[in-house]
Amino acid sequence: MTLWTAAAIAAATGGVAHGDFAVDGVAFDSREVGPGDLFVALKGEATDGHRFVDKAFAQGAGGAIVSEAVAHPHVLVADTAAALDALAQAARARTAARIVGVTGSVGKTGTKEALFAALDRAGPGGAHRSVKSYNNHVGVPLSLARMPADARFGVFEMGMNHAGELAALTRIVRPHVAIVTAIAPAHSAFFADEVAIADAKGEIFGGLEPGGTAIVPHDSPHRDRLIAAARPHAARIVTFGQDAAADVHVREAVRTERGTLVSARIGAAELTFTIALPGDHWVSNALAVLAAVQAVDGDLAAAGLALADMAGLPGRGERRRVPVNGGEALVIDESYNANPASMKATIALLGQERAARRIAVLGEMRELGDLSPAYHAALADMLAAADVDYALLVGAEMAPLAKALEGRIDFAHVAAADAARDPLFGRIAPGDAVLIKGSNAVGLARLVEALAAGSAVTDAATCSI
Repeated sequence: MTLWTAAAIAAATGGVAHGDFAVDGVAFDSREVGPGDLFVALKGEATDGHRFVDKAFAQGAGGAIVSEAVAHPHVLVADTAAALDALAQAARARTAARIVGVTGSVGKTGTKEALFAALDRAGPGGAHRSVKSYNNHVGVPLSLARMPADARFGVFEMGMNHAGELAALTRIVRPHVAIVTAIAPAHSAFFADEVAIADAKGEIFGGLEPGGTAIVPHDSPHRDRLIAAARPHAARIVTFGQDAAADVHVREAVRTERGTLVSARIGAAELTFTIALPGDHWVSNALAVLAAVQAVDGDLAAAGLALADMAGLPGRGERRRVPVNGGEALVIDESYNANPASMKATIALLGQERAARRIAVLGEMRELGDLSPAYHAALADMLAAADVDYALLVGAEMAPLAKALEGRIDFAHVAAADAARDPLFGRIAPGDAVLIKGSNAVGLARLVEALAAGSAVTDAATCSI
């Protein structure tokens, strides 16, 4: 089904069509352009998308949005970034889909993916969501522009690292339901304190459509502040959490070999289901998902089945068995993101793994400001409580943790991800469980790729910890 025609793009953006074309996808990264896609040639500080127009068409692009004339079918506009925003707004205006916006310091990508799976389970092909972590001032409009006109549901992740960013994004998305997953000290270098982070996350409620629903974490110390932010905009406020006072809460949760078996109360309804992904944080994410499914009149039973089938995302909890020295080791890939709250959750999960040894490869947590040394040093107690046998610390900001670990557990500290390969591959052995977690900019995903490719060859003589 055609997503956009040249005429529709020109009408939405105020541009001029040169050539008649139709597209069924949208991309602003030429490396991601596929047959029949619309390429948006954005101009940034480091590069200009117009340099890659020929490449995009060589890969099968059906048309382009440009601010300079090109020798391919295109719509000519004054500003391609503004045109992408306009196309997103046109996509939002033409749809009858129920729209859900998701934000939070932790858990927003996983919750977005789980909610998409839950809604799509009941009517395959009817749900749309933002891909990857396209959650900023460019990624959100791109995700909206990609939404088919006949979608029944749209799920959009929205992120921020400065006040005011979510206010702008939520005005574009205009959600019927807005979720805040949790508040934690992420990007705290840009905020005075956690209260300021809560206020910035609460901006998502300002874009709610009339009659909309706000979904708020009941167990958060910032619950009342978030409710106050939602009250002027939401017709209904729903809380979720472990506490029985929450509108959506756990009645019982039991960990099994298949995940966590949960009995939950969702308003007047009850549902018993399994969450395939381990950890208390996933129980919390699932409650937010169920609250949203109910708010958009979705199928709760189908949502439960989807949660049972959920697999971890690359960089965000994906679990892989990788070949090591004639056997296998478990790699838990959390290489995309890290902050104090997510570190606590994933290190605790590592401690629950049945393994010959537990190894933690931890990259520094970025954007924590003046409290960075204290947040990093605090990980020492978590590693000890999880009975971690060996910790490999990556990055200069890990120095306080290295000092705190002295005399407690075996560890090594290296300056960068490229220097982590030998210390890790020299230790890992069959039966080990290896957590790899750090801020995305640290580059630990390369370690995961090398392990998955079978590059870790260990020598039994060098594997003692």
